[in-house]
Amino acid sequence: MTRTKKLINAPEDIIPQVISGMVAAHPHLLTVEGATGRAVVAVDGPRDGKVGIVVGGGSGHEPAFAGYVGRGLADAAAVGNIFASPSPEQILDAARAADGGAGVCFLYGNYTGDVMNFTMAAEELQATGVRVAQVAVADDVASAPHDRRSERRGIAGDFFVFKIAGAAADMGEPLARVQALAQKANDATLSMGVALGACSLPQTGKPNFEIGDDEMEIGMGLHGEPGIRRTRLATADEVTDELMQAILNELSAQSGDRVAVLVNGLGATSLVELYIMFNRLKQVLDARDISIHHSWVGEYATSLEMAGASITVMRLDEELVTLLDHPCRTPALTVGDLEARVVPARRSARRAESIISEKAEVLPKLELIDDGAITPAIFREMMRNAGGEIIAKRDWLSELDGVIGDGDHGVTMEIGWKAVLTALCTAEETETIEASCKRMSKAFLDAVGASSGPLYATAFLRAGAAVSDRRSLDAAALAAWLAGAMQGIRDRGRAEPGDKTMVDAWAPAVDAAQAASTASDELAVMTAARDGAEAGMNATADLESRRGRSAKLGARSKGHIDPGAASTFLMLRGMALALSERRA
Repeated sequence: MTRTKKLINAPEDIIPQVISGMVAAHPHLLTVEGATGRAVVAVDGPRDGKVGIVVGGGSGHEPAFAGYVGRGLADAAAVGNIFASPSPEQILDAARAADGGAGVCFLYGNYTGDVMNFTMAAEELQATGVRVAQVAVADDVASAPHDRRSERRGIAGDFFVFKIAGAAADMGEPLARVQALAQKANDATLSMGVALGACSLPQTGKPNFEIGDDEMEIGMGLHGEPGIRRTRLATADEVTDELMQAILNELSAQSGDRVAVLVNGLGATSLVELYIMFNRLKQVLDARDISIHHSWVGEYATSLEMAGASITVMRLDEELVTLLDHPCRTPALTVGDLEARVVPARRSARRAESIISEKAEVLPKLELIDDGAITPAIFREMMRNAGGEIIAKRDWLSELDGVIGDGDHGVTMEIGWKAVLTALCTAEETETIEASCKRMSKAFLDAVGASSGPLYATAFLRAGAAVSDRRSLDAAALAAWLAGAMQGIRDRGRAEPGDKTMVDAWAPAVDAAQAASTASDELAVMTAARDGAEAGMNATADLESRRGRSAKLGARSKGHIDPGAASTFLMLRGMALALSERRA
């Protein structure tokens, strides 16, 4: 496969350098706040008494999301890794900067990772007394039918929802009203896209999906997720007609109505092509006597260098028109006239504690159980080996994900496990297994975000809690650790066996481990878990996905191994190998 070319430095430095470059290019508009370095904040946005607007999501969609930070729009953006949600701690940094005492509204695309990470951050903020509202943008008509609209993913419709919510907050509306208006905009906004060519992740340099020279993918997602069908390349007018038909069938726009329109390039589509599409779009609307109140043509929500475009239409009423026309000034969007003066950003925002931080309460010391061959040092060695297995198979995991997802699972897991390995290096020899699990949980969550971050962070926490009374693990305790990890993943992700997720590898692994635990042999338990995970992983190829991004594919997800199940198998294989080598 041909490797792609990118003007980057080290892949691991991409996000800090992008943020640094953005702020340096727009110092009158943007600054960075918070310890994570991932909260881009409006210089003249946050202020006391105003609802704080926090947007966010993965990088690679520029100018979304930080490009919409500025006066009259978003007060702050939490910036995730490429195609991966920001972590709760990164979101908290953005929320702290945006909080003016009137509450904070989170706006993000309706993706599993974003929902989990923003919800975890919201829970933490609410625990400190900050009021939080959320709206998950769900505008992509190709990703679910109308009767399951809540399952739809957010694509370029973010543009309109962010604009409406930012204007409402800037005009002094209270939190509940800002949320209601954002949801109103969400309900009035529909999008659909087409892809002509793949993009490539900077870490892999490989296209994240394959498509023929004479093919196009109708309904392609913003991360390269497969659409509703693949067909031969058609003319611009034919493509525009198909996209508009899907949108107008649901929009309920009548003769005499007004709309706002966005024709959005995905990263490698020329303005020549976009304007040709807009020309046809205008003809379609004119034929229905639907007028365009305002239009935008260009790159507003990209997918790295993907070739293709999307069309977004928002049906307007007088209230939405007023909010759409309200002035704003950001790097990516300026509407109307704003006063030239700069209002200094507040610095009185409340602070929230880290999600995974240990509380300072004093607890009585307990006598820990020492039975079992897996000491804390051996446990950490097992986890280091698990990380090594996953890192070594990064490209394989990303290739699996590229078929039914966005192609970044291997990259995401590598980032998370490298953070875990670094964190384990600082563990003292006497650190308990539970304490090491907390250490791994925080490291993974802070480094990754995405959906894997909350899932594995919760898994490590629950697994550690399951053996909190032990210093060393015997066979039964090891099985309990595995069961705790699986339960954490199920509780956080709401997935069940048969949904074609990592749970389909964890469930048979735990069943096999518990059955083997009666033999009082730790290696037998770990080997059984490994074999159960492998069988479960392979069985996912026959399943139709019901959770996550690949759930939009329906029957097209069959025939492919789930990447989350594959990384589960690799993790457990690494743990078993470390234990086996100690017995040799």
